Amino acid sequence: MASEGGTTGYIVHHLTPLSVGEGFWTLHLDTLFFSAALGALFIWFFKSVAEKVTTGVPGLAQNFAEMMIEFVDQQVKDTFHGESKLIAPLGLTIFCWVFLWNMMDLLPVDLLSLISSLMGIEYLRVVPSTDLNATFALSISVFILIIFYSIKIKGVFGFAKELTCTPFGPWMMPFNLLLKVVEEIAKPISLALRLFGNLYAGELIFILIALLPAFLQPLLSFPWAIFHILIIVLQAFIFMVLTIVYLSMAHEDH
Repeated sequence: MASEGGTTGYIVHHLTPLSVGEGFWTLHLDTLFFSAALGALFIWFFKSVAEKVTTGVPGLAQNFAEMMIEFVDQQVKDTFHGESKLIAPLGLTIFCWVFLWNMMDLLPVDLLSLISSLMGIEYLRVVPSTDLNATFALSISVFILIIFYSIKIKGVFGFAKELTCTPFGPWMMPFNLLLKVVEEIAKPISLALRLFGNLYAGELIFILIALLPAFLQPLLSFPWAIFHILIIVLQAFIFMVLTIVYLSMAHEDH
């Protein structure tokens, strides 16, 4: 497929989403489909393990599920200083979902595109985390929870006081408010752009490797895939930990 439309055409083809609508109302159907499918896979796996859980010798699936739950639970205990039944399940969901998003980047570049073209689908992007819309949707969801818990724990007056009276006291309210607004807005933006930037760069490198002569592709794609696995896990972990940290800050009632 690398020869179709030249190098530029090949890259543009792989970076163009399957979309409907125009402007603000454009929907990336491939991002929505793969996000929902991977989310359903996560739910099905943990649900099936929970239904078959045993106190005897656990199987491979139960071992893996218990390891993931203990890993996330330990991160919550180390980072979150409030009391909430939501944080641990939320952390587990974010880590596993983002990890599955990122894992799609390890599929051969042309595999699903070729299958979709046989079905009459011209464009297809299979890695949701390379779509800025998906990463912002997830980070904005976390941001809404931050605001919700900030108001719930501190109250409207307490949250307003935090926005206007810190860090320099009530005599510098406009400057305090400006700093706090920038600080709060930076949270979802940094979450979204960090995940998007790392995975987009990784996808682009895989595409560029696919443009090389066939004898060079295995020599470069395999080492890069091994290195990229570290990025995949690290980005899912960072997104989860920062979510827990931000929600822990929202639960602090001074």
